[in-house]
Amino acid sequence: MKVLVPVKRVVDYNVKVRVKADGSGVETANVKFSMNPFDEIAVEEAVRLKEAGKASEVVAVSIGPATAQETLRTALAIGADRAILVQTDAEVQPLGVAKALKALIEKEAPQIVLLGKQAIDGDCNQTGQMLAALLGWPQGTFASKVVPGDGVLTVTREIDGGLETVELTLPAVVTTDLRLNEPRYASLPNIMKAKKKPLETVTAESLGVDLSPRLTTLKVAEPPKRKAGIKVSDVGALVDKLRNDARVI
Repeated sequence: MKVLVPVKRVVDYNVKVRVKADGSGVETANVKFSMNPFDEIAVEEAVRLKEAGKASEVVAVSIGPATAQETLRTALAIGADRAILVQTDAEVQPLGVAKALKALIEKEAPQIVLLGKQAIDGDCNQTGQMLAALLGWPQGTFASKVVPGDGVLTVTREIDGGLETVELTLPAVVTTDLRLNEPRYASLPNIMKAKKKPLETVTAESLGVDLSPRLTTLKVAEPPKRKAGIKVSDVGALVDKLRNDARVI
């Protein structure tokens, strides 16, 4: 069983994001980048499936600039067998990513596509669902547990009311949530081995996919700063403030 894991290169989650002076986006110059944390969880789960003898090959895929090779090498160091970069300098958006992944999946024929539920830069939470729709495959989103069976995949999902368990007929698309696992640290020997693992570079044109953005960003702005709180003398004053000033009761 082959598992395909899309990963995205994003600004590291420890970096304080700053908005550009012209409001066109966020500053990316001289900023640390790393693998999207949700995608890292997906890579870890795929590697665990292989270690358990449930998967035969793990293929990492990224869509972005040449520098995204660093992110793919991280996936290879964690345990992926090989990697594919769809190289483009264009702004990639969820629908374009889903179309590019569909084209790759038709070539690679994986049984499971395992990806993060969202990227921490755009927070769209759309790619997995769009990909499943384009492929016509069943999907299990927000997975906190994945159990492979005979031609099926049992996925425990995190929903507003608690947990939901679904059984998916393979092939299927699964998006990962935070509680699925704790990603391992790549050891130095594995980082060195990753440099020798195959990494293929293709273009969107060779896949017959148009990655042109469909959405236009009008303006990016920081959220407004919170106003300072106040102290009240008693419960009556608190209720008055909540009712008349905050208007929440």
